[in-house]
Amino acid sequence: MLDYHLHLLRHGEDGPYRVEAVRAYAEAAAARGVEEICITEHLFRFRQADRLLTGWWDADPDGRLREQTAAYWAEHATGDLDEYVDAVRGAAAAGAPIPVRLGLEVDYYPGRMGEVAELLAGWPFDLLLGSVHWLGAWGFDQMGDPVVDEQWETRDVEAVWDAYVAAIEELAATRTTDVLAHPDLAKVAGIAPAGELGPWWDRLAKAAAENGVAAEVSSAGWRKPAAEEYPAPGLLARFQAAGVPLTTASDAHELALVAEGTDRLRMLLSSAGCTELCGFERRSPSPRGV
Repeated sequence: MLDYHLHLLRHGEDGPYRVEAVRAYAEAAAARGVEEICITEHLFRFRQADRLLTGWWDADPDGRLREQTAAYWAEHATGDLDEYVDAVRGAAAAGAPIPVRLGLEVDYYPGRMGEVAELLAGWPFDLLLGSVHWLGAWGFDQMGDPVVDEQWETRDVEAVWDAYVAAIEELAATRTTDVLAHPDLAKVAGIAPAGELGPWWDRLAKAAAENGVAAEVSSAGWRKPAAEEYPAPGLLARFQAAGVPLTTASDAHELALVAEGTDRLRMLLSSAGCTELCGFERRSPSPRGV
């Protein structure tokens, strides 16, 4: 099993990134039956991304959303990408109990992904996760923020899913990233269209398959109001039918959650007939065991 989605900091925390913290993650993952991890901090946590991307939210017509996202971004964009890379690679070189890969979680920034790819080409990443956390300037999974929650109360949920899936399709088509993280994150708030989700699932599976992108199977949804793994069983079946490679993850933001749900994920994959996972090294895929 893999845990290919790990953050060293909670939201709102500031660094530094330390070799000791990475090694502790590896030890915790190994104790829970994980054979390989990848540290995947959010790109927006780093000053290098801030210099490149700040203000991407200015196109949203909603002033309150622009203000909320600007404040969120400023709170988080405090780290140094070189220091992060050194910490992860230092732990890998220091004899961690299992292999430690270097990665990032990269959000979709419409019209800016070419610049993002150029920035990231300067570092030796093993894996880049692709995510959609914002629709326009609405950070829809930042639940508990009144500006965010207000949107969940007023937006048409089918329109939310349409916008989310379209963003995933656009992100996959850029081929900037290797794996779609929490691919049906639009369900995070536990609010979903009343009808069949199959048409959206079909589009997500097609986007991954046609662009050679893997998909993540994550325990993180069990901790959210959605109370369901990512992806939902119907979407997982579509990924498998389309030949989309799979990784596994906990999306932990603290040591206590590293590799959480690993045994449950293994049982889920076994029940779904999955016999192989996809590992990455220097962004090159190769098979791993379940």
